[in-house]
Amino acid sequence: MSESGTVAPEAVAAVLAALSFDRDGLVAAVAQQHDTGEVLMLAWMNRAAVQETLETGRVCYWSRSRRSLWRKGETSGHVQRLVELRVDCDGDAVLLRVAQTGPACHTGEHSCFFRAARGKELVRIAT
Repeated sequence: MSESGTVAPEAVAAVLAALSFDRDGLVAAVAQQHDTGEVLMLAWMNRAAVQETLETGRVCYWSRSRRSLWRKGETSGHVQRLVELRVDCDGDAVLLRVAQTGPACHTGEHSCFFRAARGKELVRIAT
């Protein structure tokens, strides 16, 4: 991975070959803040989103609701820059280690995982 978060064409091809896309052509993508390890969000990527992410260094997802590519931060400015892409053992998920600008969650929260089961309730654990 280069300083810009991009990889050589051979590496793009190797990653795409290692992935097992589901029947809808998607893999789960977990975004993690590269320097703290905090899990920021879960989204989906299709082949084109993975390829664009690796070629540009800017994270791109597949929006299941809009049925189109979704470049993180294109409207909010809360961009994710790729630091490293990891493929899981089965090839059906990727871990995106990113540098997040602003909140990752569409609700305005820093992370989408700001609630936890505690005792008998679901409680806010982050502000």
